[in-house]
Amino acid sequence: MAAHALPRTLVVLALAGAVAATAAVPATAAPPTASHHPPHSATQDALHVITRTGTPGALARVDRPNEVWHGTSGVADLRTGRPRLPQDRFRAGSLAKPFIATVLLQLTAEPEYGLTLDDTVDKWLPGLVRGNANDGSRITLRQLLQHTSGLYDYIDDPGFRAKFTGDAFFAHRYEGATPEELVRVGLAHEPDFKPGREWSYSNTNYILAGMVIEKATGNSYASEVERRIIKPLGLRGTSLPGTSSTVPGPHGRHYSKLFVDGPAARFHDVTDFNPSVSGASGEIISTTRDLNVFIRALLRGELLPPAQQKEMFTGRDLGDGRSYGLGIRSQTLKACGVKVWGHSGDTFGSSTRTAATADGEHVITLNRNSEWGDHALEQAAIEAEFCGSRHR
Repeated sequence: MAAHALPRTLVVLALAGAVAATAAVPATAAPPTASHHPPHSATQDALHVITRTGTPGALARVDRPNEVWHGTSGVADLRTGRPRLPQDRFRAGSLAKPFIATVLLQLTAEPEYGLTLDDTVDKWLPGLVRGNANDGSRITLRQLLQHTSGLYDYIDDPGFRAKFTGDAFFAHRYEGATPEELVRVGLAHEPDFKPGREWSYSNTNYILAGMVIEKATGNSYASEVERRIIKPLGLRGTSLPGTSSTVPGPHGRHYSKLFVDGPAARFHDVTDFNPSVSGASGEIISTTRDLNVFIRALLRGELLPPAQQKEMFTGRDLGDGRSYGLGIRSQTLKACGVKVWGHSGDTFGSSTRTAATADGEHVITLNRNSEWGDHALEQAAIEAEFCGSRHR
């Protein structure tokens, strides 16, 4: 959503980018040319641009074969001046979506759960999606994961937005919400289109996906993510905090203008709030290291059997070199033709982007401790890393 409106990533609901992909090989690179610039200098310069334009601090990590690079700019804490650290935890918003999609796809590969992508929402959550022309008997689990259900995005609800805009945030920051309450907000509106007809990013889809995981397994979606992904991959800085309002240390502060426009708009420390208002759609906390490890394992087929891997990376074409699969996006970078996979996530005071080549050999995660401003600057950092590195 444009800067003049409340971003669809409102709360930790993260508007994650929205595009993902079918497996493809990155475009052929131009012949390398001699360069006197140090490795990742273009990426570091892009981080400095982000902080010069208003974000307090930016942090990035790049993983390549036999190489790890950390880049920082600005500060983690405006009060103390503490710099950003490679091990900092941060709210990663909609980067929860590929975790949730991976778990649901794993369940479809395990016969004991009797779950398929073509199951309807009604099969697992009977009678829940009803009213205002919404019909769970016509929406499949695949459509939830790919944002083709047509369900209204609950964070676009004017009443919901109003609770977290400006000073209202401080009255509501610790309230939280149940998944059922969030779904009801979305269902108070007519669908945007009939299921399968179009594509529209909706956090309501992933609230429902989390509920399906719980119905199928008898466990919380958070515990399934932990058991199936976080622990096996050793993601020690990653958690789904539920209703806990704090970020585990070490962490910097998260700053937001609370979606108030204008040059006089002040920013506030919004590090603490109840992330259950985003639930399975975006409550996750993580680190640059953990997100790189996760996306690399996912791309290398270490988390899903081949059939489910193919499903996840079969993308719906969104035009302009973008597509969206099941909880993961792809984009062909205009500067050099490289196709990258990943996701992005915005929430109060935090904006994160993870992108990787198809083979998982080159991965970057970028975080800035604000969500306002021009997201094209994050795109510029991604282009700098993947396209700048082709000429070093």
